[in-house]
Amino acid sequence: MPRVLMSVYDKSNLIAFATELVGMGWDIVASGGTKEALEQHGIAVVSIEQLTGIPSLLGGRVKTLHPSIHAGILAKDTEQDLLELNQNGYAVISMVVVNLYPFQETVAQAGVSLQDALEQIDIGGVALLRGAAKNFFRVTTVSSPDSYQAILDELRINGETNLATRRDLAVQAFALTQEYDTAIHAYLSQSIQAQHRDPSQLPSHLSIGAKLTQLMRYGENPHQAGGFYSTMRDSYPFGSQLIGEKTLSYNNILDIDCAWRAVSSFEDPTVVIVKHLNPIGVASADKVADAFQDALASDPVSAFGGVIALNRPVTLEFVEALESLFIEAIAAPNFNEQAVELLQKKRKNCRLLTMSYPYSGQSLELRTVHRGVLVQQVDMGDSSELSFRVVGQKLPSESELASLRYAWRVVQHVKSNAIVIGQNRKTIGIAGGLPSRVDATQLAIQKAGVHTQGAVLASDAFFPFADSIYLAAQAGITAIIQPGGSIRDAEIIATADRTGVAMIFTGTRHFRH
Repeated sequence: MPRVLMSVYDKSNLIAFATELVGMGWDIVASGGTKEALEQHGIAVVSIEQLTGIPSLLGGRVKTLHPSIHAGILAKDTEQDLLELNQNGYAVISMVVVNLYPFQETVAQAGVSLQDALEQIDIGGVALLRGAAKNFFRVTTVSSPDSYQAILDELRINGETNLATRRDLAVQAFALTQEYDTAIHAYLSQSIQAQHRDPSQLPSHLSIGAKLTQLMRYGENPHQAGGFYSTMRDSYPFGSQLIGEKTLSYNNILDIDCAWRAVSSFEDPTVVIVKHLNPIGVASADKVADAFQDALASDPVSAFGGVIALNRPVTLEFVEALESLFIEAIAAPNFNEQAVELLQKKRKNCRLLTMSYPYSGQSLELRTVHRGVLVQQVDMGDSSELSFRVVGQKLPSESELASLRYAWRVVQHVKSNAIVIGQNRKTIGIAGGLPSRVDATQLAIQKAGVHTQGAVLASDAFFPFADSIYLAAQAGITAIIQPGGSIRDAEIIATADRTGVAMIFTGTRHFRH
């Protein structure tokens, strides 16, 4: 009679699976709560204690860590191993059905203590899975309820699982334990860093656990394979919920990430429009419908086919304000019912995402390069201690200062070289991703058109030459904010003074390559 060991936290479909195995002549060994669940449904079970001869210890933390269990799993199908098992009164275990304590789900909850997290680190379950997976030539390793039906189907046909299946299941088990250990290492590393390390210090070892949760039609282009791997247990990017059936593309995810990062920087009702990883319009207002109109006016041509992020719920008024503009996706904290009905009726190809969490910047930022990974802390803007310094003769007015602060916040989300022209709580011209800062200045002025009169300008990094200052002044821009730090700062300031432009240095650069 073949023997299966069961010890599961997730008891989904367990009873049906065990009932079928018993009907095929399997002998079941089970521990703790798994044993109780099976016996409540009339399924005969051999307890772990019957095999080991010792009771469960330390509140259940030590149950299966015993030679009678692990020898039964690790024994090879050889005469010597089987003889040794028999001499010690042990029996072969041919299948191991185990899933683990919910460590990832536990630490994802707010306010979880370190002690609570440590209690959810599974020791025995991981050892059982690794032992069974190592010996897949003989043992079937079942680490997920999703595998139950396929295993039963194969047993009905062949009387046993075949080697290819056992190998595939072993790979799944090792993937599970790898993801589990990675999550533990990442959690404890972050905890140590938060309590004892300089916040600017990067970890000596980087743990990245990610699981494929969405296979896409293609990547950036049709000839490239593409998929989304989640580092959390979320089934969808950003921990969001998709309304409707139109799934996100590779490029959609990149643009939404950019838009959501930017809109999370603002407290007032704000709309951000992004195209090709660059904000092209940002505006705040008392209502998101009005903010959208202002953001769209910043670059109505480029907005076609872009994505929109809001930091307020999507209303019917907002949807009506979209008029005929084609939008790939809308991300917001929520959508009211009327807005969803109208969007799904008239914009079936527009993806709608309910975003559960604002962009926090708590994770490290990773970018792959040839044979390696670049890692940095996320740029979440300026610290609360940052003070602006007026460096020229002209003092900015209160309204100019408010506009400068707004444009400075926006420019931090634009690709370098980045120039943002704004007024009040809206952008009127944005240029980014250009190799020359003067080119970016020219393009931003061109996009702003006649609206540059009395506007302000923000630059993500210093001006290497005075040419951009002349262009801004000629366009009617009255104040500029920039980090400073150029070897020509004195020339830049003198040019601002000659042209009557107020200038502020922040001392902080915000490159975004």
